[in-house]
Amino acid sequence: MSLTTPSLETTWGFSALVERQGQTLLFDTGGDGSILLKNMAALGVDPGRIQSVVLSHIHGDHVGGLEALLDTGVQPMVYVPPSFPEDFKNLVRQKTTLIEVEPGQWIMEGMLNTGEMGTSIPEQALILRTMKGMVVLMGCAHPGIVRLVDLAIQLVGDPVYLVMGGFHLGDASNNRITSILEEFRRMGVQKVAPSHCTGDKAIGMFREEYGDDFIESGAGFVLVIEP
Repeated sequence: MSLTTPSLETTWGFSALVERQGQTLLFDTGGDGSILLKNMAALGVDPGRIQSVVLSHIHGDHVGGLEALLDTGVQPMVYVPPSFPEDFKNLVRQKTTLIEVEPGQWIMEGMLNTGEMGTSIPEQALILRTMKGMVVLMGCAHPGIVRLVDLAIQLVGDPVYLVMGGFHLGDASNNRITSILEEFRRMGVQKVAPSHCTGDKAIGMFREEYGDDFIESGAGFVLVIEP
């Protein structure tokens, strides 16, 4: 089941709140801390509920809201790829616990990471295990969306129920997007919810390919995965 909450403030960036069996995790923080906190308030999300923050990669539109969140006094565990700059990691350590992730590391019950992948822009994705299969949540998929999904399959082995987030295909050719769609089908990806840096053309091609299994997402989007 999905629905959209109106009247949220939007800007370029990505952040997703994950709730599972009494656990609350924030995946990326967007680029603007004031907007992050305003939107959390509009959604009735108390920052004190957030137990863990997982940051996909170092770009400001994914980590820029963290400082404002921590300035509220909350002290979630913050999980980052080891390649994050030392000055960033030290600033976080002054306010809360920072953990440099390893591949397949469990974050919370039913939630683990892919570990850091890539060299030019290292990134991690989040894997959620559900009764319907894996949900693989991306920040921007800089190392390659297919590579990250394939890594999730290697680590967990569950069917892929949903891939969502930024696929980083804004400048991709039709041939490249078609190739990725073929790889998604080969890997058994059942549903997709591309957003952020995926690009309008690629989103349109995913919508056409997946039909009823394409999930429209964006600011205020809420997805409930039934057991």
